[in-house]
Amino acid sequence: MSTMNTAANLRQARDAFEKDGVVLLKGVFRASDLAQAKDAFDWSIAHPTPAAQHYYPRPGATFLQDSYNVASWPYYTKFITESGLSSLVAGILDTKQMWFFFEQIFLKSGDDVRRTPWHQDSPYLPVDGSQFAVVWMSLDPVSKANALEFIPGSHLGISYNPTSFDPRDDTDPFFEEGSMPRLPDIEADRGAWTIVSWATEPGDAIVFHPGIMHGGAATPAGTTRRTLSLRFLGDNVTYGDRPKMKAGSDVGVDKDGKPKRDMSSVYSGFKPGDSFRPKSLVRLL
Repeated sequence: MSTMNTAANLRQARDAFEKDGVVLLKGVFRASDLAQAKDAFDWSIAHPTPAAQHYYPRPGATFLQDSYNVASWPYYTKFITESGLSSLVAGILDTKQMWFFFEQIFLKSGDDVRRTPWHQDSPYLPVDGSQFAVVWMSLDPVSKANALEFIPGSHLGISYNPTSFDPRDDTDPFFEEGSMPRLPDIEADRGAWTIVSWATEPGDAIVFHPGIMHGGAATPAGTTRRTLSLRFLGDNVTYGDRPKMKAGSDVGVDKDGKPKRDMSSVYSGFKPGDSFRPKSLVRLL
């Protein structure tokens, strides 16, 4: 890990994360770190889980997402520890203890791939706390025009009903109607929002709180974006109850409406407000 090696730099990153919910870290990974990250990504692609999803499928375009592949974790934890990422994230979170929660991968390639809808990650996960972070890194260059976008400070505001990824309506709710406020249609009125984004190169990382509103720009034809999204939990993270998924939602369910990935055992036994320390967590610090 090549930068963020001074107390001042770390304090600046920590302040940005707390205030804005997102911070860009330039050039934090060496070539050897990226080689390990690519090995982990390639393993995930070659060994998809039954719950791997192709969003908005159409001929010639790939928008693949997969996550919580426990068999892949030795590859990811090797990258996380040997690159120094665990210590860096712990410093940004200002936490004494830290755990790896799980990985998520994205692959966009082929023909034009539509943008990822605006959403927050936190509502999908029954986990609360300020010491909760996602490290987003692309193995390919990403221009500002095609970058992940954020609304600074939104992690401190309203938690919205997350998108169901309905191609007809990006604000279609994932949970039962009325359980949480419906997502605003940010794309319909972008000028009303403060939106930030950055061009990134392999070696850069974006660290953000899962409660921040974010969405990904489209990927033009002929380009590929291989992305790792790694989740970390710190000292003050607790279990938080979530509403019931609405009937008919097709996010993470099979043709019969049953969950393709059953994570109930991860969350079982916890009550709202309990420290969230399931046995599946990988202790890093």
